[in-house]
Amino acid sequence: MKKSGRYTTTGLAEDQYEEGSHGLVLKNSLHLRDKQVIEEVETRELYRVTDRLTEIYDQNHRFTTADICSMHKKWLGTVYEWAGKYRQVTMSKGGFTFALPRVIPQLMADFEKNELNRFTPCNFKNQTEQAQALAIVHTELLLIHPFREGNGRLSRLLATLMALQAGLPPLDFSEFEGGRKEEYFTAVRQGMARDYRPMEKFFNAVIARTLQAYEEK
Repeated sequence: MKKSGRYTTTGLAEDQYEEGSHGLVLKNSLHLRDKQVIEEVETRELYRVTDRLTEIYDQNHRFTTADICSMHKKWLGTVYEWAGKYRQVTMSKGGFTFALPRVIPQLMADFEKNELNRFTPCNFKNQTEQAQALAIVHTELLLIHPFREGNGRLSRLLATLMALQAGLPPLDFSEFEGGRKEEYFTAVRQGMARDYRPMEKFFNAVIARTLQAYEEK
């Protein structure tokens, strides 16, 4: 095996790169080699599937790990052959290693039994409870990091669907961008110690910004 950036490169299909992409673009069904172009495709597909999923999952739906795999498949299935399948490679970021591949199935089963069962359907009407539910589910899913690509965006998609169950408008995640990315990642790491307060702070800000923008329309 060899190291490639923050990933461990193996002989697995999900860990191959497009020839001519200089190790920047994972092997894909569209044979795209330009990083900006494939990111645009992924973003366009994410918008498409978000609209579709809001019609599939109603406010009384309890999410499962099968739902999460299906969401990932619906989003990236036309781009990557391994979409919707748990990753088989080890991934890390900033010196932090996410869950090892061999334990992902069990961790996801526990995630369904605990966090998804407890916090979905997300029918909480109190903002404090909404932020707590979103923060815990979001953090735990990110710590598992079940897929080879798109974990952050999929976690935000799930948070959006949960927020809609709570009667909130589609969430504005700009709080997670810009100069606060490192603070956000620190909040994710705090979840290892079951300290979700930093992420709850983020989601309280997200909800507040979302409601403000919605009221100004």
